Amino acid sequence: MNSFVRVMSWNIHGGIGRDGRYDLGRTIARIKAFDPDIAAFQEVDTRGRAGGPSDFDLLAKAAGGHQVEARTITAPDGHYGHMLVSRWPIERTTLHDLSFGAREPRFAIEAVVAHPRAPIHVVAVHLGLGWWERRRQARKLAAVAKRWPELTLMLGDFNDWTPLGLVRQRLAAAFPDRSRSVTFPACWPLLRLDRIYARPPGALHAAWADHGAATASDHLPVLAAIDTDALPARALAVTAAAGTADPDGR
Repeated sequence: MNSFVRVMSWNIHGGIGRDGRYDLGRTIARIKAFDPDIAAFQEVDTRGRAGGPSDFDLLAKAAGGHQVEARTITAPDGHYGHMLVSRWPIERTTLHDLSFGAREPRFAIEAVVAHPRAPIHVVAVHLGLGWWERRRQARKLAAVAKRWPELTLMLGDFNDWTPLGLVRQRLAAAFPDRSRSVTFPACWPLLRLDRIYARPPGALHAAWADHGAATASDHLPVLAAIDTDALPARALAVTAAAGTADPDGR
């Protein structure tokens, strides 16, 4: 079995590209070109487009089929939010409320992806625009991350771009490796808003931005190859034992 897991995080801007046109097909084409095993999409917006499959379902179909949604805004004509998608079944999902005051509602999606070799703990986020709300959100995420064992990923749009950003400082201890590509604005990327964090050390084999997606959104997707061989031997041993156990207990 290939030890690498392909991971993607992309703020799709509601399927609206640099030309101001809504074209989810253009977005899906870039997703299929990378063919991620695990993906997080932010700014999924179905408002004003009633009838037919929702963008949440179309994105899930393009990126693996198993999905968890965080619909942060609901309206009579649709929904807005972010989502986590996986090629493998998603287990033990939790939505963590990161909302701050009267600001836009924010939730983190925590889930366990049932990878064949060992479980992968994943959290998908879309953090706030104000530094004061991101500070509180980062504190909550760091506290939750301490509970996660073994291979863990945190990915999304962190809206945190300075070298000494509050989010980076809070997550540095929990996640030794992270992507470093600039992703915003897509036409001339200068800021590292979108990131993929990973642990244990060495799990993040490679990470890069997809510049071929520059016309499809105001953000570039960030892509990564995660090496499951970086898992501690005890995690693989536990998974192997579970996979070979007799289901009847004999």
